Amino acid sequence: MLTGLGAIAANGIGADAFWKTLSQGKSGIGYITLFDASQFPIRLAAEVKGFKLQDIVGKPMASRRMARHTQFAVAATHMATEMASLNVQACARRSPLAIVVGVSTSAFDVIEHGKERMQAGGPSRVSAYFTESSQPHGVATMLSRTLEVQVRCQTISSACASGLEAIAQAASLIRSGKFDVVITGGTDATVTPLAFASFMSAGMLPTSNGGDPTTASRPFDLKRNGGIVGEGSAMFVLESLTHAQARGAIPLLEIHGFGSMIDEPGAPTASGLEQTMAAALENSGRYPEEVQYICAHGPSDKIQDEVETDAIKIVMGKYARHIPVSSIKGVIGNPLSAAGPLELASCALAMRHGMLPPTANYKYPDPKCDLDYIPPPGRPQALRRALINVHGMGGMNGSLFVEAFDSA
Repeated sequence: MLTGLGAIAANGIGADAFWKTLSQGKSGIGYITLFDASQFPIRLAAEVKGFKLQDIVGKPMASRRMARHTQFAVAATHMATEMASLNVQACARRSPLAIVVGVSTSAFDVIEHGKERMQAGGPSRVSAYFTESSQPHGVATMLSRTLEVQVRCQTISSACASGLEAIAQAASLIRSGKFDVVITGGTDATVTPLAFASFMSAGMLPTSNGGDPTTASRPFDLKRNGGIVGEGSAMFVLESLTHAQARGAIPLLEIHGFGSMIDEPGAPTASGLEQTMAAALENSGRYPEEVQYICAHGPSDKIQDEVETDAIKIVMGKYARHIPVSSIKGVIGNPLSAAGPLELASCALAMRHGMLPPTANYKYPDPKCDLDYIPPPGRPQALRRALINVHGMGGMNGSLFVEAFDSA
C-alpha cells in the first residue's frame, strides 16, 4: 500500500504544486541556470527551481555535505512521511524498516566540484565528505541518517528504470512479510556541465534549442525533436495493509505486478517494453481490457515514442486504441531514475483527483503514433487501474501495474 508521497520536479515542489501544473500541462522546462551553458549548443533543461532543503524539512541540515540528488530525496522523503502521518522512529522501534532507492548515476555535481577544487588547490582541497556523498549508495545511507533510524538500506542502479525497480523491490520486501514499512523511490540531478557534455556526445539531446523552451518536449507529437534532460525525485511510504490499517492510514493505491527486461540485442531501443508490460499484467493477474490508463515513458524521442506505441498495440491488442495514454515528460523532462517514481506519483494523484494528466504540447498527430494520447488540458475520468512504463540508457525497461485501494 502506498500511503504517502513526496514529489520534487521542474514543474513544482510538493504534491500539490506538482499536480497543479501537471494537470494543466504547464511545462517546467527552460534555459539552464545551474551552470554557464553558453558554450553548449543545447541549453535547455527541466531544472528544479527555488529548491532549499532547510525550507522543506524545517530544521538545519548539512546540505553542503550532500549531493543535489540526495537533498532532493531527503526533502521528498520528508514530504512522504508527513503525508502518511508516519512517525519513522516509533515505527522502527516496533518492527524492521527498510529503505530502497533508485539512482542512475553517481553525483555529477560533487564529482565535478571535487575535481575543480583539486585542480585549483591540490589534493588537500578535496572535501573529506567527497567519497561518501558521491557514491550511488550515498542517498540511501543519508536517508537513514536524517531519519535517525537503523534500517536495511538498498540501492538499485539500472539506468532510468532504477526508481521504478526500487519501488517494485520495496513492494516485494513487504509481500515477503519481513517488513511492514519501506521508504522507496528514485532521485537524480544531472544538470551539470560534464553530464550535459556526455549526453550531447551520446546523441541524447535535441538537435536544436528550438523556440519556446516550454514546448521543447512534445511526446508523441509529429514535431518532437528529442527529449529534454531533467532532475528531481519522488519518494514514497509503502506499508502492508495490516500495518496501514492498524494506525489508521489511508492508502492512496496498491502496487501490483512489475516487469523488467532489457532490449533484445539488435532490436530497436525501448522494444523491451513489450515484454515488461506483458509481465506486469501477468504478475497482477489482469488483462489488457482492464487497463484504464497508461502513463507512458514517452520521452519525446523520434524512435522511442514510436516503438513504445507499437509495443502498446501488440500487448493490448484490440483494446490498445481504447486506452488513454499520456506522457508527463513534456512537463518534467526526463529526470532519469526519478522519471518512473514521478509517473507513479502522477497516477496516485490522478486517482485522488479523478483526472488523467495530459501529454503537454501534444498538438500535431503523428501517423506512426496513433493511440489515444490525452491532449491538454487533461481528461476528467475516474481512475482505478494504471500501467506505468520506463526505459533507460543501455536498453533497460520496466513496467508497473497499480490499482486504487478498494476498502470494501
